[in-house]
Amino acid sequence: MAVAAAPAAADHHGGPGPADGHCAGLARLKVPGAELQAPSCLDELTTAGTVASGHTDPADWAGLTPAGLSEPSGVPGIQIDGYFPDSSATNAHHGWNHDSQFVIRLPDHWNGGLVVTGSPGVRAQYANDRAIGDWVLSRGYAFAATDKGNTGTAFYRDGRAPGDAIAEWNERVTQLNRAARAVVAQRYLRPPSRTLATGMSNGGYLVRWQLENHPELYDGGVDWEGTLWREQGPNLLTFLPPALAAYPRYAAGGAEADRAHREMLAAGFPAGSEFLWPFHHQYYWDLTQRIYREELDPGYDGAREAGTPFCTPGTPACDADYDYRLRPRSVHDAVAGIALTGRIGKPLITLHGTLDVLLPISRDSDVYARMVADAGRGRLLRYYRVEGGTHVDSLADAFPGRVRPLLPCHRSAMSALETWLGRGVPPPAGRTLPFPAPGEDPLTSCPLA
Repeated sequence: MAVAAAPAAADHHGGPGPADGHCAGLARLKVPGAELQAPSCLDELTTAGTVASGHTDPADWAGLTPAGLSEPSGVPGIQIDGYFPDSSATNAHHGWNHDSQFVIRLPDHWNGGLVVTGSPGVRAQYANDRAIGDWVLSRGYAFAATDKGNTGTAFYRDGRAPGDAIAEWNERVTQLNRAARAVVAQRYLRPPSRTLATGMSNGGYLVRWQLENHPELYDGGVDWEGTLWREQGPNLLTFLPPALAAYPRYAAGGAEADRAHREMLAAGFPAGSEFLWPFHHQYYWDLTQRIYREELDPGYDGAREAGTPFCTPGTPACDADYDYRLRPRSVHDAVAGIALTGRIGKPLITLHGTLDVLLPISRDSDVYARMVADAGRGRLLRYYRVEGGTHVDSLADAFPGRVRPLLPCHRSAMSALETWLGRGVPPPAGRTLPFPAPGEDPLTSCPLA
């Protein structure tokens, strides 16, 4: 996919924007700190236009949203693609083979706000385009997203020491925030009146970390099932190995199945989620454990890189036998370097599905909510447990009536955050949001009240 700058604004026609028309000021926009930037004047900034124009990549967001999701359109403006200086090259977008790529979108009709995101999983900068970008752009926000500084399942090769690759994610979101705020001021001749952080999974972790460590850069955020990193646990290195050890025995049936099932529940995987276990065992648990363990504890398997896929317990250096508690102090220090504290400094809304079996809710957001309360910041948090939600919204299509997408809950949360910040009216107290009733559209219905 290649990105080329579009013709000057005079070659396009659109309604008047807040700074004198379609793509006004494109030539003067400079992203502070960028090593390369490629600005484009587009008639459509949402995926309704950027797929065809080559200004997004559907592969980045494949599988993250349910089928039938509405596609907003009618958002002309400026898109800036580019990258910041970096020494790694896992991101091949645009043929740049350069990490720390970003995208900044500036709609002609601006509402005064900016939304900053980091990608989920190990995806690149366009991963949030369908789930988040389309909707916030249609509401008039400027939108900025980063690839977090490294991508792909071998992201752990970046950095000099264990934990460096993940730590860079936080640095790159901070860098993008500052740069995007400056570009917004250049484009609209005033800084954003509101800056929001949001993201899913690893992107939700970034929201938490930003509001803990750089609250001065944000007005608030929405955390969509953020990953919990905590030195003393729980973290994914404490609950994924038991799943890798127990699930094959559960799936095989026989005398060991009941005991293996109890082990799964004890590890945090909720009763009632069993129908989701085969998919997650095949696609998520093994790979996730191995690559994040390699990032934080590369010495566990010696010279081997990211372990042995689907190894059976008893295999030398098998991740199914991994016991985080017994690992050296250096491993715990690496996790401590990326850990969360709960000391958020700005309003945060957290959403998490009760059927999440990649990051089980009892080992993640339930714990983080207690951390926030223990830090004395409970007044800044609203936490909603979403009944029937799981980690990947596309599974709502595979299991209709059993799984519901979290995306409409995210949109409700963003709207509630706007009201919280704009009118000083906090959202309702945190609670479990019930499964959509018969007749309710799961793609649109998720009231927080």
